[in-house]
Amino acid sequence: MKNWRLKGVALGLAALLLVLTLSLAGCGGSEQAKEGTKGSSQGENKAAIDYPTKPVEMTVLFGAGSGADLLARKVAEIAGKELGQPISVVNRTGAGGATGYTYVKGQKADGYNIVWNSNSINTAYHAGNMNFDYKAFSGVAELTTEPVSIAVKADAPWKDINEFIDYAKKNPGKVRIGNSGKGSFTHLAAVALENKTGVKFTHVPFGQGLAVSSLLGGQIEASSQLPAEIMSQVKAGQVRILAVTGEERLKVLPDVPTFKEKGIDLTLSLWRGIAVPAGTPEAVISKLEAAMKKVTENEEFKKFAAEMGANIEFRSAKDFDKFIAQQDQELASLMEQIGMKKQ
Repeated sequence: MKNWRLKGVALGLAALLLVLTLSLAGCGGSEQAKEGTKGSSQGENKAAIDYPTKPVEMTVLFGAGSGADLLARKVAEIAGKELGQPISVVNRTGAGGATGYTYVKGQKADGYNIVWNSNSINTAYHAGNMNFDYKAFSGVAELTTEPVSIAVKADAPWKDINEFIDYAKKNPGKVRIGNSGKGSFTHLAAVALENKTGVKFTHVPFGQGLAVSSLLGGQIEASSQLPAEIMSQVKAGQVRILAVTGEERLKVLPDVPTFKEKGIDLTLSLWRGIAVPAGTPEAVISKLEAAMKKVTENEEFKKFAAEMGANIEFRSAKDFDKFIAQQDQELASLMEQIGMKKQ
């Protein structure tokens, strides 16, 4: 009996030692896992601090040669020098900007895929072209604003915006006004003009460049476009801009009044800036923001923007996010008015 008891005690001690050994091994494994996680986190932080270590890609939502594209390429050129890495521009067009936004949203949130953002983040969502809104991105910086211009052929009978509005009031629906596309910002600007003046236009949506050629061809009476899209025709004396929707006159068009100057309470501008996928490290956003601030202070860029009919207007990352949220509500209301709001 005594031997059996001794054997039982020995077996019990062996089992206890085994449990303790496994427990200690488990603790060691847990600590190693923690160290591994910590190392991974440190690696990510270092990558953010070292950013950028390779070229950055900027998605432009509209076609090559458009006002958006030309401004984006100048931003990329100057910002790339500030960052010490080139920024390549890739045009990803379609669905009012949704194609480009969808692509960038699907990329890793590390700062190497950025988007040349604009009001289209709001209009593309509310038009139902994409199932995510502006919150899928983090703002980096707003750089420019562009008013919308109402233009007519150089030989049109209207020399003044008020003459044009008076004619439109007396002839409801007779004035055909072209825009960049149904639900586009230029379409919404023309709708806002209707709201402010009580006129009724016939809105004609076009693709890039077609509104201008249709105006010259006499298929429409007026065009609602960004100044950059029509500037070459203005300089050639083919087109006359009656007024712009900005707060102030454009330097490149010093003789063209604002709507407010002509007694029409309408101010509405297209903003442009840089955004990155939500979740991008703050250190990366800060580096990009600083580079974009330098772009807006660059004399070459100031001159280029002015020639394109754009005003320099810088907003920091956090202010840009707040501004986009505010714009989202305003544009959603206009789109609901014209039956374009799907969400």
